[in-house]
Amino acid sequence: MSTHIKLEDKGDFINGRWVRAEKADGEFKDVSPGDLGDQLLTVKLRHDHIDEACRAAKKAFLPWARLSLDERRNHLLKLKEVFDTHAEQMAQLIARDTGKPLWDAMTEAKNLGNKIDVTMNESMKLVKEDRLTNALPQVDGVIRHKPRGVMAVLGPFNFPAHLPNGHIVPALLTGNTVVFKPSEQTPAVGQFYAELVEKAGLPPGVFNLVQGDGESGRRLVIQEDVDGILFTGSYEVGLRIKQETMNHYWKILALEMGGKNATVVWDDADMDKAIYETLVGAYLTTGQRCSGTSRVILHDRIADEFTERFYQAAKKLTIGHWSENPFMGSLINAGAVEKYIRYQEIANRENCESLMRGKSLDLKQKGHYVTPSIHLVKKFDPNSVYQKSEIFGPNVAIYRSSDFDETLKIVNSTGYGLVMALFSKNQELYQKALLEARVGLLNFNRTTNGASSRLPFGGMGKSGNDRPSAHYAVQYCTVPVASLEDPTPFERARMLPGITFEGK
Repeated sequence: MSTHIKLEDKGDFINGRWVRAEKADGEFKDVSPGDLGDQLLTVKLRHDHIDEACRAAKKAFLPWARLSLDERRNHLLKLKEVFDTHAEQMAQLIARDTGKPLWDAMTEAKNLGNKIDVTMNESMKLVKEDRLTNALPQVDGVIRHKPRGVMAVLGPFNFPAHLPNGHIVPALLTGNTVVFKPSEQTPAVGQFYAELVEKAGLPPGVFNLVQGDGESGRRLVIQEDVDGILFTGSYEVGLRIKQETMNHYWKILALEMGGKNATVVWDDADMDKAIYETLVGAYLTTGQRCSGTSRVILHDRIADEFTERFYQAAKKLTIGHWSENPFMGSLINAGAVEKYIRYQEIANRENCESLMRGKSLDLKQKGHYVTPSIHLVKKFDPNSVYQKSEIFGPNVAIYRSSDFDETLKIVNSTGYGLVMALFSKNQELYQKALLEARVGLLNFNRTTNGASSRLPFGGMGKSGNDRPSAHYAVQYCTVPVASLEDPTPFERARMLPGITFEGK
């Protein structure tokens, strides 16, 4: 796949048609972070397109919701077919737009169709109709789940297709309509995603795309016709969304907001496995995963061996252009590189030893490339800026602790609570961590990143707001409705005391 896909700047996809911004409120260029000479799109944005898209989605909602589940399922099966047919093209665009290696991008592209399968065959069971005989004496009860309405989906840059798709598919299948705003870092993937939806032939207004910047996102979340906001991104942006919608009591927020994840390696761990899995956890996608490994806590007995072997392996990781299929590609932009370098300086000022210094890397393709880094934490400090901040780059802080209670204190110290990984043969430690680690995901002898669509995905604290996605996404896309259904005729003998009622 050496030839680049050529994209035409199509504008926004609203009510089943493409709408250009003739008089733009702003403009930005989409340039590949892995090759600054590769410009994918020039995006012209119109803020009034947001209102137009929301009106279209609201108008399309009831006709779409009135379709039977089988009818909506057939639409999504057609979309799956389109996703699968265009997986290679999508993978190339993901790689170009994010800088991640093509093999990594292909995994993401193939997950688009898989999400439809899992949602239809597994997740919809969570919201199926349930009848209860004699919920009250001689009265049956029914639990049903109905769609909420217009769902605003705000996508991240690191998985620009897979993570929005993880909201969009459950929303559509349960009967909602969608307005999708991609990250301004990856608008090309967003446009191509909308083109595939267009090919699948969904009814006009059921799915809409609006391109834009941060202000566009703000306008979308405060739009009156929006009933739910499904967001993946940083804690800071998620907090602003919550603040902007404090008075919008009718809107459900599903906020997935990153992590400062820890891997614990105990003295009985399979050392080879722990090292390999932690390398993957720390440096996959150049550290730009909300579930990536930021901190490693080592038992004293194995700390020296693990640290040395991990360091030697990290030095050998390949870094390069997405088309060369290295292990690590680029960071997303110049700001990410600056932040990555700055936090290493903060670590050094806060008395952490630099075992492996991360730096900018010049390759034949000019891009935002950096080398991985490792810092040794001499003393745990819950107030340390370095130790508690999400860097979103290929940096690992290594701690030492032989007290599991102290270890869990370190795990829980950052305010984030997405993932913890424990490498040990000790089931008692695992059970203790299941209760005491303030995380939404706990992996046993497996790294922190990577997740199954057949399981819930969400964190505690600054990592989320108790609306886990993946398998559970159908739950925040629906409202449970309880019904009491009484088929019996009126019986005068069952009247309550004190009521006089003369019937015919």
